[in-house]
Amino acid sequence: MKMNLRKGDLVEIIAGDDRGRQGKILAVDAKKGRIMVEGISMVKRHERPHGSTKPGGIIDKPAYIDRSNAMLVCPKCSRRSRATWERRGDKRVRICKSCGGELSS
Repeated sequence: MKMNLRKGDLVEIIAGDDRGRQGKILAVDAKKGRIMVEGISMVKRHERPHGSTKPGGIIDKPAYIDRSNAMLVCPKCSRRSRATWERRGDKRVRICKSCGGELSS
């Protein structure tokens, strides 16, 4: 499945309960077309303690959401926009469709 979103990108949620909120991508599942965004779509999980470092109890964790519910936020123009791929020299880079600036890969 084709995916223009990468781990570490800043995205804005465009659908669902968290619409309008922004967060950084923590994980990407390209096969299922889903992303996990920091602080978005939080679910409660009951976990056992794992040693002295991880206590047990009810823990809030971010859940995966569909990639179609999030849009990339360009770091240069600070607007949500689509991304496209372009060849610059000998490497492929992602380009913001709004301002034409290069996105970090």
